[in-house]
Amino acid sequence: MVPSKKIAKYSTNEELVQPPPGYPSLSVLLKHKEFEIAKVKILVEDQGTGTSLYFRITSSLKDCDAIALRTNHEVEGTYCDYLRQQYAKPILLTGPVLPEIPVTKLDEKWTNWLSNFEEGTVVYCAFGSQTILQKNQFQELVLGFELSRKPFFVSLSVPDGCATIEEALPEGFEERVKGRGWVHGGWVPQTLMLEHKSVGCFVTHCGHGSMWESLLSNCQIVCAPYLLSDHIMSARLMVEELKVAVEVEREDNGWISKESLSHSIISVMDKESEVAGLVKYNHAKLKEVLTTEGLQERYLHNFIQSLQGLLD
Repeated sequence: MVPSKKIAKYSTNEELVQPPPGYPSLSVLLKHKEFEIAKVKILVEDQGTGTSLYFRITSSLKDCDAIALRTNHEVEGTYCDYLRQQYAKPILLTGPVLPEIPVTKLDEKWTNWLSNFEEGTVVYCAFGSQTILQKNQFQELVLGFELSRKPFFVSLSVPDGCATIEEALPEGFEERVKGRGWVHGGWVPQTLMLEHKSVGCFVTHCGHGSMWESLLSNCQIVCAPYLLSDHIMSARLMVEELKVAVEVEREDNGWISKESLSHSIISVMDKESEVAGLVKYNHAKLKEVLTTEGLQERYLHNFIQSLQGLLD
């Protein structure tokens, strides 16, 4: 039976920023507080270059001959059309261009640990190597995984001010989750982790690469975007428009509480949950489209032909 069309939302009711004329969505937007944070990062900070990120991006878009994007029409087609209209120049799409699943296997220590759990029951979390959390937010997140009562494997960078992951963990945490939870402070081969049969949920910061890897996996998706505008927009796309994920609710100051994280995980892992059924159904249908035989190859062929056409 097809799940109902009820929208799966786990975000606050804070008013969204008004979209510009012609923008194709009323939901894939920033909230006002997110916009204020992003505005400082994009319009004010120069990261030592002498010019703002906004100036560098818009200048590049205005002065180039064509705009190349790592995406496809099936997921972001309306937004690509919007850019084409705004800048009046070709938009060239490469497709997601994800590497094939490596023939190598997960490290034996991880495989052995994951094999202790039933299929699709482990929650995997990764926020990318560039995301460095404050110690208090790091501790709140790992407590959220503990609170979910699900087995979990968390891969996060060592938080700010700490020398090791072990030093950063809450008091008594390791003993309480022994055998059920693993917090790792190094790199993990994410595609292999998402392919493992025991992993059933992916908590992601919604970086662009991770977004595509989540869409091409079989895992339930929980979005916990870091306070960067592109991560937030990717999360809104998956939650509000594609309806393949849920977003963790943040406090007004951007804080993610252990209760909110746990609630979001349970909402997609509970087999009796209507939300879980809806996002699972939508995700499976979208993955079927994205993995159509020859789709990626056609995008790359057309991309190369379009580049050649610009030179002729």
